[in-house]
Amino acid sequence: MTQPDPKLLANIRIVLSRTSHPGNIGAAARAMKTMGLSRLYLVDPAVFPNSQADAMAAGSTDLLAQATVCATLAEALAGATLALGVSARRRDIMAEVLTPPEASIRLLTEAQIGPVALVFGNETSGLSNEELSLCQGLVTIAANPDYSSLNLAAAVQVLSHEIRQAWLGHANWPQPEIEAATGDEVERFYGHLEAALAELEFLNHGSPGKLMLKLRRLFARTRLAKEEVNILRGILTAAQEAKRGAVRARNREAE
Repeated sequence: MTQPDPKLLANIRIVLSRTSHPGNIGAAARAMKTMGLSRLYLVDPAVFPNSQADAMAAGSTDLLAQATVCATLAEALAGATLALGVSARRRDIMAEVLTPPEASIRLLTEAQIGPVALVFGNETSGLSNEELSLCQGLVTIAANPDYSSLNLAAAVQVLSHEIRQAWLGHANWPQPEIEAATGDEVERFYGHLEAALAELEFLNHGSPGKLMLKLRRLFARTRLAKEEVNILRGILTAAQEAKRGAVRARNREAE
């Protein structure tokens, strides 16, 4: 019988963004290790490292020692081809909402190619709109609707367990349908898109972020492939060059 590939679990990042309490980091690391996950990323934690985190890790301090601490979520997602945000709120922001089993299959399928990420927000406020705009899907846990607030480590445990069950149940996985662009490649595209729209005078200078957030949602629904990002950036470059050529022509006529 073919054994599950350990590389798939190694390619899954658990990302904790803006964690307030160091004990939750340690408890999340413990939850991860019990299910065979080891890639912990921390985005701007309020307190880390910390003795309380070590105490709550209960034998999984190796994950804390190896944790990658990042200043921004974009940095934590660099190189990842898929990021799924975990939240009970803001379902209207994401086009695709997955159950934990569905998310696990999606993550493990894409992990055949390279790193993927499961993103958890701050204990009190969860993931912000800006953080969700960096994700390609939303995962929700079917908790009691009258009291759906899970402790951060408990949420990590639920998702980690689902990932392990899916991993154990599938020795072979279908190949992803596309060679998806990585998070940093997509972010460079968004930066290019905003610069081009500003140059073309399409953006509202008073609130450019509103349009960019909508465009992020649009492209997140399409799961951009590497080739598609290159094509779109080529179009943007051509539009910028055409705009600059027209400006130069007007300036020559005015001389």
